[in-house]
Amino acid sequence: METFTKTKELVENPHYQEQRRKSLCGLTDEMIDAPIIELINDFNKLHYCFTLQSCYGHFVYNGQQDPHNLESLPVTDAIAKVEYRIAYICFCIENSASGRGLFEALNEITVIDPKNVQFCCAEWFWKRQVNSYALQVQPDRFKHKDKTILNYREALHIEKIRNEFFVRLEDLLRKQGKD
Repeated sequence: METFTKTKELVENPHYQEQRRKSLCGLTDEMIDAPIIELINDFNKLHYCFTLQSCYGHFVYNGQQDPHNLESLPVTDAIAKVEYRIAYICFCIENSASGRGLFEALNEITVIDPKNVQFCCAEWFWKRQVNSYALQVQPDRFKHKDKTILNYREALHIEKIRNEFFVRLEDLLRKQGKD
C-alpha cells in the first residue's frame, strides 16, 4: 500500500460535518491501538478534524512474531533485523481557520526528525475523503511503504522517534485546546 504523496491544498467540503459524524459513529476504542486511544479520542473532540485511521507502530522480530506487538524493543545484541509496521495517524481536516491552523501545526511535527517523519497525503484516502492527511513515522527511503525491514540499531532509533512523535501530538492537542 502506498501511504505517501505530497500534501494537497485544503479544498471546500460542504459535506464535512456529515462525513465527520458518520466516521466517528463507527469508531470504537477496540479499533485503536491501546497506547493511543486517548490521543485519538482527543483529536476527535476537535470540531475541525477527525481521524480516519491510525497505527501506533509495531516492531516484529525473531522471538516476537505478534504483528500488533506493543512492547518496546528489548535491549539485546541478539536481534539483527526488525520488521517495522509504520506509526501514523490519518486525519480529515476541515477547511476553516481552525483547520488550517491544525494543518500547519501537524506539518511542524516533522521537525522531530525530517528524515523519518512525514506529513503527507495518501491518494487512496483522498479519493475516499478530501482533505485527508497522514502524519507518519517512517525512514524517508521507505516513506511509500507501510512496513519495512530495518536493522536493529535503526529500529531502536525509529522507536525513539515514534515515542517522541506521540508525545508531541499530545502537546499539540493541549495547545489546540487553548486556541
